[in-house]
Amino acid sequence: MDPLTLFALANGAVSAVKAGCKLYKDIKGAAGEVKDVLKDLDDQFKKLHPADKPPTVEQKNQFIREKNEVIELNKKANQGQHEGIYREIGEHLGAYYDNFHKCLAIMEEEERRAEKEVYTGDASLGKRALQRVLMRKQLEQMSVDLRELMVYQSPPELGALYTEVEAMMQHMGATQRVLIAKKMQSERVSELRRKQQMQRLHTDIALGIGALVIVCAIGLTFSIVIEDRIRKYPQYGTNWIPRTEEQRKKDLEPKIYVGR
Repeated sequence: MDPLTLFALANGAVSAVKAGCKLYKDIKGAAGEVKDVLKDLDDQFKKLHPADKPPTVEQKNQFIREKNEVIELNKKANQGQHEGIYREIGEHLGAYYDNFHKCLAIMEEEERRAEKEVYTGDASLGKRALQRVLMRKQLEQMSVDLRELMVYQSPPELGALYTEVEAMMQHMGATQRVLIAKKMQSERVSELRRKQQMQRLHTDIALGIGALVIVCAIGLTFSIVIEDRIRKYPQYGTNWIPRTEEQRKKDLEPKIYVGR
């Protein structure tokens, strides 16, 4: 898989983690008795819109939507749905680190290959180098953003989840990067071997076609020469091998037919 695809997968996992953290905080914050929260919302709305400044229809509808959202979040919290979101956050966090380390491993292997092989891609070397630098910096910034969000802006259990997953993936990621590099090198050797085999096959096919063309050309030349000989010298017969002098003399001798 190419680094751009892995980068996109890592970015998608980060977005999923951020969305999950927000939903987790909202649901957990709405747990418990909801009456006080709704009463507080009513008091705030009345302060913003006293009798002499009544709210518009849109403002009323927006207020009703907010109250309904609080009620819905409270139901989810009391049903323990935030626990499922907790697991999903962990899965997306693991997916981010998985793609993060794979992306770095592939970029590092490409850099090692660039020192020994001539680059033949469509994009320029400068463009490829710039892409790698930007992706590496963005991946590192994603890690910083996730740490800031989960450790400092989320409930403690999310911070603990981040710390545990990061520690585990750092070890596993380092191992995977070595294995991925070895796999890529092995695949590269196999690809080179396959290309050499295909080149040999193409050469053999070309030689075979060339030999067939030569044989056909020789046969056609013989055929033209023989047809010309038959036309100009019919006494030699119509066979490919001309008749000998003895055969021609024998043909000129009178035929004696013996009856029964």
